Amino acid sequence: MVYYALRRVISAIAVMAMVGVFVFLLLRLAPGDPAAIIAGNNATAERVAEIREEIGLNNPLPLQFLHWAGNILAGDFGASMFSGQPVLGLISQRLEPTISLAVVTTTLSVTVGITFGIFAGWRSGGIIDRLLTAFSSFGYSVPVFVLGYSLIYLLAINLRWLPVQGYQPISQGLELWFRHLMLPSITLSVAFIALIGRVTRASILEVLSEDYMRTAAAKGASSYSMLFHHALRNAGVPILTIIGIGVAYLLGGVVLTETVFNLPGVGRLVVDAINNRDYPVIQGVLLLTSGVYVLFNLVIDLAYTMIDPRIRY
Repeated sequence: MVYYALRRVISAIAVMAMVGVFVFLLLRLAPGDPAAIIAGNNATAERVAEIREEIGLNNPLPLQFLHWAGNILAGDFGASMFSGQPVLGLISQRLEPTISLAVVTTTLSVTVGITFGIFAGWRSGGIIDRLLTAFSSFGYSVPVFVLGYSLIYLLAINLRWLPVQGYQPISQGLELWFRHLMLPSITLSVAFIALIGRVTRASILEVLSEDYMRTAAAKGASSYSMLFHHALRNAGVPILTIIGIGVAYLLGGVVLTETVFNLPGVGRLVVDAINNRDYPVIQGVLLLTSGVYVLFNLVIDLAYTMIDPRIRY
């Protein structure tokens, strides 16, 4: 187990190193002079030269990378070219809405998706199975922004059940916090629920066809024991895999969802940084989101061994 965990940790570090190289080259290898891009169209030659000196563009590329990587490892992600504030400070100000949205969405998606998938596989061809198939087709085909605006029109404008847009910090009250997250969480959850539900159904069906399941039934095992103690445990690896893949979907969908629902999260920060050509902020967000994704998948990989110990070897 220790050897397996060590290998996975080394792989995660290697992936983050490659991500770091890509993020570093993002600005340096972009068309045009990076200093001129940062300075803007109306900057003088003297200002461009100052910026080149400030960010070290006059040094050789390997030296630039070592200096940049050293600052990152020390926790210095630089300062925003637009506001002058530290990048980590800007990101930390936007973390609560994004983390809240991710937690609520993941909880909703995993709970509903696995529940529907289990019973759809257990009663294949039944009403729940047909409902899951129809819902999956809908979830895969409707874009996030179309679903988001449709839910705003129906639940917020027409029925007035939920707020249209905006975010309330959890310190302002749990109810207000949850009400403002319901619409964006449902919007993000639809495709995620469809994905988890279909994979759970397929995994349960595959496990139920195994000989040991028929043996358990012949020995008089109850339906509850067969479904939750035997089938779900042995179907857990592909389900965990798809949950890990879903994190990538969440990281991509959060940007658009936060824009639609006017949430002041990291996704909106990225959009503003791109509009302002604020490369230090873009680099910082890319590094942190990539780190979260790699860390989450490392946890998923280690969780595999709790479900199926054979994976360790």
